[in-house]
Amino acid sequence: ACKDPVEKMNLVDVLQHLGIDHHFKEQIDTTLNNIQGAEFSSSSLHEVSLHFRLLRQHGFWVSAGKFDKFKQEDGSFTNDITNDAKGLLSLYNAANLLNHNEEVLEEALLFARRHLELIQSGLKSPLAEQVGHNIITQWWKDLSQDIGLEYGRDRIVECYFWAYRVCYEEEHARARMILVKLFMLTSLLDDTYDDHATLEECRELSEAIERWDEGDISLLPEDIKKFYLKVIKNFTVFDDELEPYEKYRNAYAKKAFQLISKSFLQEVEWCHQGNIPSFNDHVNVSTISAGIQLLCVGLLVGMGDVATKEVFEWVIGSDNDVIRACALVTRFMDDMADFKRGKNKTDVVTTVECYMKEQNVTSEVALDKIESFVEDAWKTLNQALIENHALLPVVQRVTNFAMSMIVFFHDKIDRYTNSEELKETLESLFVKHIPLY
Repeated sequence: ACKDPVEKMNLVDVLQHLGIDHHFKEQIDTTLNNIQGAEFSSSSLHEVSLHFRLLRQHGFWVSAGKFDKFKQEDGSFTNDITNDAKGLLSLYNAANLLNHNEEVLEEALLFARRHLELIQSGLKSPLAEQVGHNIITQWWKDLSQDIGLEYGRDRIVECYFWAYRVCYEEEHARARMILVKLFMLTSLLDDTYDDHATLEECRELSEAIERWDEGDISLLPEDIKKFYLKVIKNFTVFDDELEPYEKYRNAYAKKAFQLISKSFLQEVEWCHQGNIPSFNDHVNVSTISAGIQLLCVGLLVGMGDVATKEVFEWVIGSDNDVIRACALVTRFMDDMADFKRGKNKTDVVTTVECYMKEQNVTSEVALDKIESFVEDAWKTLNQALIENHALLPVVQRVTNFAMSMIVFFHDKIDRYTNSEELKETLESLFVKHIPLY
C-alpha cells in the first residue's frame, strides 16, 4: 500500500531485520524491481545507502557512483556527513557489499567506520546499539592484521557463540563483549605456547606476562612482542569501559590471565621433557589451562552490581569447588575429544593418557573412568545451585559455561578446533530464518 519509494525500502528493511521477509518474497521482489527500474533521487546519505544496499543484496547492479554526490572535488567525502550517525551507519552497511576493484567503497568503509568511532560515545539508544553491532568483527580484523599470527586459530565467530551461550541477555552486552575478546586472546595465547614459540620463548613470554610491563619485552621475537602488547592494550580498553567504582575488577582479570599463562608454560615444559605427569598433577594444572577461572572472572568484569569484590575473591580462590567442577567438565570433555582425534607431536599428553599409564589400564577403561569424573563434577554443580543462594546468579553463569561444553565437545568431538562441525548449529541460531508456521 506504500506509495513513497523510501517508505517501501524501509518496510523491506524492517521485514529483513525481523527475519520474516521470506513470507513476503513475491511482494519484496516486485517492490525492488519497481524501485530498480525507476529514477531515484535523494540528498539523504541514509536513503541513498539503503537504496544501494537493498538492491545489491537482491542481485541488482547499482553503481558506486551513487555516492559521488557526497564527495568534494578532490574525491574526499564532505564534512557535512561526518556527524550524520544514521547516514554513516547506512553507508558502512552498504559499502560492505563491495566487489573487487571498487576502491570508492573501500574508502567509504574506512571513512564511515572512522567517523562512527569518533561519535559513538555520544550516541543514544537505539542507534548506539546498532553502531556497536559491528564491533567484534572489526576488533578481530584489526588484531589479526596488526600482529599477523598466522598459526592462531581464527575462531572469532565460535568465541562469540560461546560467550553468547553463557551471557545472552541484552543488558549484559558489555560483559559479553569483554568476554568474547578475552576468549580470543586466551585462544591465541594457547596457540602461541602450543604451536609457535620455542621453549625459551614460552618462558620469556610467561615472565613478561607476570611482570605486565610493556617496556620490558626486548627478548621476545617481534611477532610475539606484538601479540603481548595487544594483550596489554586490550586490558587497558577493558579498564576504560568500567566505571570508576568498578576499575578494581581489572586486577582480577590480569591475575587470572597470569595464572593461565603459567599453566600453559607448565604443559609446554612437560611436552618438551617428554614427561607424562601423574594424573593429579596434570588435573591441577590443566583445570587452570582449561580457562574457566579466567573466563568466569572475565565475564564478571563487565557484569553489573552482582559482580562484587567478594564474588571476585570467591571465583579467584584456589579452593572453589564450583569453579573447579566446571573446569573438570571442560578439561575432561576436551581431553576425551583430543584423545579420540589423536595428538599432534607438540600437544601435551591428555588426562586420559595420564590415567592409562598411572593405572595401567586400556584406553576404553580410562575413557569410562574420565566419563564418571565428568558425571561427578556435574553433581557438584547441581548441588552448588542449591547450596549457594547468596551467589546463585554467579553460580548459574558458571553452570552455563559447563553446559556449553556439551555443545562444543559432545560425542568426543572437538568442535572448537574442528569448527566445521559447528556450522549447522551457528547457522540455525544466527543465519537461518525461524519458520512461523
